[in-house]
Amino acid sequence: MFDTMTWTKIVGGFCGALLVFLLGNWASDVIYAESGTSGKPGYVVQVGPATTQPAAKEQGPDFKTAFASADVKKGETVFRKCAACHRVDGKNATGPHLNGVVGRAVASVADFSYSDAVKKLGGDWTPERLDEWLKDPKAYAPGTKMGFAGLPNVQDRADVIAYLATVK
Repeated sequence: MFDTMTWTKIVGGFCGALLVFLLGNWASDVIYAESGTSGKPGYVVQVGPATTQPAAKEQGPDFKTAFASADVKKGETVFRKCAACHRVDGKNATGPHLNGVVGRAVASVADFSYSDAVKKLGGDWTPERLDEWLKDPKAYAPGTKMGFAGLPNVQDRADVIAYLATVK
């Protein structure tokens, strides 16, 4: 059925596969080996939060204090993080345009398709409300389509809201 050369190829293929497997096993042992005598792995993959303790209270001034001293120029710089999805030229992008957003009704840009979570918010985008939104959009409106993680720094939020207040 098979001649000698065919059997040689089959056995050689298995030997080659075994060699690749053993070399891969050896390489992973070297890369992920325990370091020194500490008994700890050389490489640890973090799969969850580092602690289960509640998040620490935000450091720094409160929003009203930060907003009173907000810097429009710095806000324009911070806005670059938003510019990937939002425009201030009156045209929608991935997100709605932000012209006149401060004081505007929530979910009121006529030609933009808002998520149900944002539509349910109602009311207007006051500076205080924008602060809460920008801190953590997904916590403020669970189910929002906005993928941005938020701005953790209160002064950055105050600066960008002051900038957006100037964009009409």
